[in-house]
Amino acid sequence: MYKQQDKELAEKILNFSCELKEGQNVMLQLTGLNGVELMRALVETARELKVHPFIQINDTDIQRMLVEKGDEDFWKRQAEADQLPLMKQMDAFVGIRASQNIYEQSEATKKANEAYSNEFLKPVHFEERVNNTNWVVLRYPSPAFAMNAKMPTEKFKEFYYKACLLDYSQLAEAMKPLEERLRDTDMIQLKGEGTDIQFSVKGQNWIPCFGKRNIPDGELFSSPILSSVDGHITYTSSVYQGKPFDYVKLEVRDGVVVDFDSSNNEQLEEILDTDAGARQFGEFSFGLNPIIEKPMHDILFDEKIYGSNHLTLGNDYEIAPNGNESNIHWDLVCIGADVYLDGEKIREGRKFITDDLKVLNPENLI
Repeated sequence: MYKQQDKELAEKILNFSCELKEGQNVMLQLTGLNGVELMRALVETARELKVHPFIQINDTDIQRMLVEKGDEDFWKRQAEADQLPLMKQMDAFVGIRASQNIYEQSEATKKANEAYSNEFLKPVHFEERVNNTNWVVLRYPSPAFAMNAKMPTEKFKEFYYKACLLDYSQLAEAMKPLEERLRDTDMIQLKGEGTDIQFSVKGQNWIPCFGKRNIPDGELFSSPILSSVDGHITYTSSVYQGKPFDYVKLEVRDGVVVDFDSSNNEQLEEILDTDAGARQFGEFSFGLNPIIEKPMHDILFDEKIYGSNHLTLGNDYEIAPNGNESNIHWDLVCIGADVYLDGEKIREGRKFITDDLKVLNPENLI
């Protein structure tokens, strides 16, 4: 029926992440039939908790067709007649992404993606689900996922459950010294190969993430003062809207991307031209999961890589705002840059070097 690890993961999600109580409603959404074993474990666990699960199982090929052929009227009706009223009744949301092909929607046009984002994702997920439910999203392992990670399937599954079932209470405690430092910080600077960028975070809110919204988890995020971002930054490989990028380089002045280079400049320019906020930054974060070592073209894992940071193009989060509004939110990841807080080097490459922060290095968390 399902693996024991799926039962353990389901219990962690519904008890620890969603903090569900008897009688509450939870939407369990599976995109890709590959993750049905975890869905079964979630349904059984929900009923054991006397929670009411609302089930959505989406075929990825049908989803691709809808995105490619959908327009503003179609997605507006989908949101208003069905998904938005239902989401407003939910206390929690669990989204399992189990696609076998991360490039499934790569042929969707810019116009089609904008219609989907503006009329469906924004009202249903960015505005309602993110702000008004205890939500958690995660991927599910597959041979295709293992291939992106360049690992044998069975070894990847072992890695997946180890990363997802991390002791998040221990990680939460280890984050506290860094959070304290960041709340007193004005300027942050990243310096490394192809990267020399700085920005202010003075007075900004910082959010420690330890298994409440993402699985796997392990990050500490805020947002930069919009106009303060200045310099250049080089990111590792990424996939966004089904479109692959081997690398992305951005040149930034007064908080706005003024020049760029990548392995796919035509698609990058389309993304940057989505709206004015797409050329500005809505999030900055430290990746802190000690199990995740390298990119695998899945942002829920890649943004948690230890010794990494992501400086995110697009929309901010209401919980840590900076005023940027956009229909994109692209967590681009920079790995191994030295990090300076108000001129003091706190991380050299991927390892923290100050005594109070060494607790965050992998050898002290595993």
